[in-house]
Amino acid sequence: GVAQFFWIAHACRRAGILFHLPRPRLSPSVRRLIALMVPGIIGAGVVQINLVIDVILASPLAEGSVSYLYYADRVNQLPLGVVGVAIGIVLLPLLTRQLRGGEAEAARDSQNRAIEFALMLSAPAAAALIVAPEAIVTVLFQRGEFDAATAAATAAALRAFAVGLPAYVLIKSLTPGYFARQDTRTPVKIAVVAVALNIVLALILMRFMAHAGIALATALAAWLNAIVLGVVLLRRGHLSFDARLRRRAPRIVAAAALMGAVVFWGTEWLAAPLAGTEGSRVVALAALVAVGLVAFALLARILGAFRLDDVKAAFSKT
Repeated sequence: GVAQFFWIAHACRRAGILFHLPRPRLSPSVRRLIALMVPGIIGAGVVQINLVIDVILASPLAEGSVSYLYYADRVNQLPLGVVGVAIGIVLLPLLTRQLRGGEAEAARDSQNRAIEFALMLSAPAAAALIVAPEAIVTVLFQRGEFDAATAAATAAALRAFAVGLPAYVLIKSLTPGYFARQDTRTPVKIAVVAVALNIVLALILMRFMAHAGIALATALAAWLNAIVLGVVLLRRGHLSFDARLRRRAPRIVAAAALMGAVVFWGTEWLAAPLAGTEGSRVVALAALVAVGLVAFALLARILGAFRLDDVKAAFSKT
């Protein structure tokens, strides 16, 4: 991290844009920033808050339950970190600029495209993690003391977490709709309700599904969070689903479901190499990922879930 900082600072200096930090002052603008930032941090971090609660609740369960949740979350965080965080980072300044410029319609279009893009990238990832968690966990972790029983327990948690993966990403796509309007309190209120639901559901489901029930409770709480965020934006008139999103969203979900069926079939067909040596497992999983990517691209194209020009345009804007 230190090396990266100095590398960037050197590049900025060479480009003539290295800034100097002034002595900090608690000005009215800074006070306003802090007042907006504190609840914003809490609202944006509800997923992490729920995960801390998960660890606390899993502690009294069977030995290894906390580790199962930890390893499963590491895998689940990969698409969330790559897709969800990236969308949120790009969307917030874009919405802020458009709203300040009086471009309300453009802001609505940006929010719709963010939701569409979030679904297009998270839905197939969720489908793959739901139908093939055993193969993924086995290749990534099963060696040494991490035996087959541990892999199976971790896979169960991963499957449960994956149910909420699109919701986690949608939260990152919807909260900028509040932050860009300097409303950081509403997401916090919604997050508090989601956290409460997570605790209640976890206490219920862990009695029947052990650690996997805790993971499923977190996923369901995330869906509540995302749905309420969207509903409040709709009621306030800050969000309206355009014809393109209404047409493409169900097609994206259908393409992801069909891709999940293909991946499931692939795990059956590649069962022997997936259970073989470490080298064969890696090759088999790589083949499975490739098949899934190709299948989703073809199915989404056939169903009209997206056009290649739209994807290129989205990437060019980011």
